[in-house]
Amino acid sequence: MAQTSLRRAHLVLGGFPVGSPALHDMDYARLQLLGVTGSMENVYTTLSGDYADIEKWLSDCQLLITYTAGPYPSEEQTQWLRGWIEAGGRWFGLHGSSGGRAAPVPGKRQRQMVKLPYHDLLGGFFLNHPPLRDFRVDVADTAHPLMKGVPTSFETRDEPYMLEIQHPEDTHVLLTAELGPDLTPERGFYVEKDTALLPDGKTRVLGYSRQIGRGTIVYYALGHNTTQAQWPSMPGVFRGSWEKPAFQTMVRNAIEWGLSPQE
Repeated sequence: MAQTSLRRAHLVLGGFPVGSPALHDMDYARLQLLGVTGSMENVYTTLSGDYADIEKWLSDCQLLITYTAGPYPSEEQTQWLRGWIEAGGRWFGLHGSSGGRAAPVPGKRQRQMVKLPYHDLLGGFFLNHPPLRDFRVDVADTAHPLMKGVPTSFETRDEPYMLEIQHPEDTHVLLTAELGPDLTPERGFYVEKDTALLPDGKTRVLGYSRQIGRGTIVYYALGHNTTQAQWPSMPGVFRGSWEKPAFQTMVRNAIEWGLSPQE
């Protein structure tokens, strides 16, 4: 009998400090993502809490999935990741994957996110997010395979990410939302200039794909969940977009795409 080829995904999921959920329900997100890979035939998923030894885990892996709140790859790890993607690797990043390290700002009580080499690779840099709110997500390219089965727009409740696109010239926008300017600058991280708001003054990018060499990166800013109340409008247990059929379809599409044969 012919042996079926085994495909492997590697999931980096965790908070900072090491072992901390960092105001997210990491167990819930882990189970949701493993539920998708576990339902696929001949797929094996390995797990890490951060990017340590990433070259060991990805050396024979087809898809990297990340859902983090703090951990980020070092400059050396980022260089290795770039080579892996250029050679055909696929990276599906979610939510806090566009974050990283925050530094004190002289004269300010808030900290400011620090742009690092891995943001240049990922293609998106998290600036801040205003409080949790209800908003409409619009699909920018309804014909894209990653958006198969996703309605042209859907309502959700999530963190309205302020995401600065690093390479607009080669970024294919998949999701947007008319979130407008940040009206709560005193909350969260300090933002010197809102470089995430598009020229129309109301739209923000919440999802995109980007090809690098033979590989591709896909990132969705949606996906906050927690068991801790962070804002007055947030209940103790919050699942947000994870409970929306449109988001569930998007996540499955991205994972199936990531594990599909290269064209």
